[in-house]
Amino acid sequence: MSLLGIIASSNFVQPALVVDYLVVAGGGGGGGCVSNGTDSAGGGGAGGIRCTVDNTGGNGSLPTALTLTKLTNYAIVIGAGGAGQTANTGSNGTGSSFSSISTTGGGGGGGRGTNGDGANGGSGGGSSITLGGGIGGTGTANEGKDGGDNANAGSPGAGGGGGSADGTSTTNGGNPGTGGNGVTTTITGSSIVYGGGGGGGGNSNITTGANGGTGDGGKGGNRTGVGTGTSGDNGGTNKGGGGGGSPSCSSANPAILGGNGGKGVVILRYPDAYVITIGAGLTGSESAASGGYKRATITDGTGNVSWS
Repeated sequence: MSLLGIIASSNFVQPALVVDYLVVAGGGGGGGCVSNGTDSAGGGGAGGIRCTVDNTGGNGSLPTALTLTKLTNYAIVIGAGGAGQTANTGSNGTGSSFSSISTTGGGGGGGRGTNGDGANGGSGGGSSITLGGGIGGTGTANEGKDGGDNANAGSPGAGGGGGSADGTSTTNGGNPGTGGNGVTTTITGSSIVYGGGGGGGGNSNITTGANGGTGDGGKGGNRTGVGTGTSGDNGGTNKGGGGGGSPSCSSANPAILGGNGGKGVVILRYPDAYVITIGAGLTGSESAASGGYKRATITDGTGNVSWS
């Protein structure tokens, strides 16, 4: 090595370990139907989203990137999607976390049962029907939006809330509610949408289920052909989408599932002078350097990461 090379090497100082993050929780499951009737189920709410790049959940203000210390362990948990149900409300998704940052699992969609309200969550689940009208679940501030309401008996299911938009409400004789759209971010270097809400299911009057929101919200089930609600993971893409609600039941098909919620994800962006170690219990990978950064995408498990 030349003398100039030796001097340059000896003067190298790592930049501060400032880490931008996207933390997406698991989406809520779609509601189901367990008895004959004209009412269909609501879509599940998207998992809560917190991101320091471009946009964060609930149209909130961007949180601040974390300044961390190298050779120190930081915990990560990837939240699972909630299960779609054949009765009452779909299961809520579970939360994801990175270090001090946590997000809330999506609310389950309301089912056709004694309580058709959507559940609260990162984004709220859409309602089915209750006496006097069902209420969509409430989203968490700076993580997601509310699920849609269901005004009258005989209505199809309402849409689950997404990362950036409420789920659509329904009225008697109206169309099923579409899921709220998700959040667009470029943390990976590409523009990708996360956290779409699930669509409401069809009924005997409006037979086709509603679409989920952008960001892999599941489609509501069709009454014709007795289709179950579509899962909010679109083949396992880890976007925290809500599951689609089930269609209304018939005497021939008295128990129909809502779709499962999608699994969450944690994506980290940091200066390319660092190398991440992804510990036991986690599934993930580190990208090549690009534009002065590397990115780590963690798709499953519970464990620790550190940098050197």
